[in-house]
Order: sequence, then structure tokens, then C-alpha cells
Amino acid sequence: MTSTHHQLLGRSQRRAIARCYTGVGHQQYVRWKLAFDPVYAAMAGLPGNKSLPLLDIGCGLGLLGHYLEGMGRLSDYVGLDHDLRKIKAAQAAAHSAGLDRKMQFLQTDASCLPAVRGDVALLDVLHYLSASAQQALLDSAVQHLAPHGRLVIRNVLREPNWHFHITRLEEFFLCRSGWIPGGALHYPTAMELRAPLEHAGLEVHIEPLRGHTPFNSYLIVACRRD
Repeated sequence: MTSTHHQLLGRSQRRAIARCYTGVGHQQYVRWKLAFDPVYAAMAGLPGNKSLPLLDIGCGLGLLGHYLEGMGRLSDYVGLDHDLRKIKAAQAAAHSAGLDRKMQFLQTDASCLPAVRGDVALLDVLHYLSASAQQALLDSAVQHLAPHGRLVIRNVLREPNWHFHITRLEEFFLCRSGWIPGGALHYPTAMELRAPLEHAGLEVHIEPLRGHTPFNSYLIVACRRD
């Protein structure tokens, strides 16, 4: 179903992307994320129609768009985030990279999605919402899938293991640092995500995506078959 290996950007490409961001802090963060976070290579390695637009809900600094562009896997991209600081940084980086026409960023709540139909990404978003808000967002995301489109979720799943408890500790410090205001509200189980997606008629595949990190991350790919 998925192909999550050997879709890596080279060091020079990662550095070029980092230079599009202003400030040493952002640049170091971007270099680290692109080098060590396995989700970008996983997204680039997914099979499918790369001509579909991508709606990236909770896009942060827009790194997914830059990574996919570097791999030749990006069509039109719309990134959404409620944090205006991150949206402004993402817009400035896209402008610096000459991607203004290809990458669009909007400050908006996840409950107010634009009229885009294609693939949808929800990377590290759901656990910052309540259980009911998670289900509402999943329903809305499914409605934005094009025929044969994919909903790709990377999220912490609630499980009785040490990976999960390490992840909860990391989330505590992210909240205290101010990078993620509010912190986590509800960690879903695999079944809480699988059941509504399968009920919507999607084919669902779930696999671990920890990479070289200790965190309890999973990749969930739900494909529309029509």
C-alpha cells in the first residue's frame, strides 16, 4: 500500500529550503525536521496521482509542500493553520523559493476548510482537538477528497506502551514552550480513526511511523476508491 523509503531529499536541497526561512531558529528547526522527521519521505513515497492538489490542514511552516516540490511530487498546494505567525513565515518562505503561484497559505480554523478537492493531509493535528471535533474534522476532510484521492494522517495513537508515554511528555514541553498553544486534548485509538473512515467507504491502511524517534506515531492512509 505505502512506499515510505528512499524518498529522501539531499542535504543541499534541505539547506536550500532552510535558507528560504528567516531567523536562525526557524532555519535550524527546518533542517532538523527535513532530515529526521520520517513523515515527509513517507508522503513523498506514497503511490497515487501527483497531479491532484493537496490540502494540508495544520500546515505549520509549510514544510510538506517544500519537501514534495523538491521531490517533484507537488501540484497545487493549499496550507492551512490557525497560527498567524506560522502562516506568515510559510508565505515568506514560499515567496523566497519562487513558489507563490504553486503554494497558497491561509490562516483559518480547521472547521472552515476552503473549496479544494484533491488529497488531504492531517499531520500531527488531531490530538489537539476534542474527540468530537476530531470526528467532525475527519468527516469534513473526507468531503474534500477527489475521486481516488487520499487522506493521509500522521498522529499519535493511544496505546499502553512506553512510546505513548514518551510522546505525552514531549507534548507537555511543546505546550509549555508556546510552540503548540493549548496542548493535546485527546489521543485517539486506531479504531477511533479507522471506523469512521471505513464507514465513509474509504480503504484504510495503518502502519507505525516512528523512524529513529521514540514517539508513538502512526501513518494512516485512507483512499477513496471511486
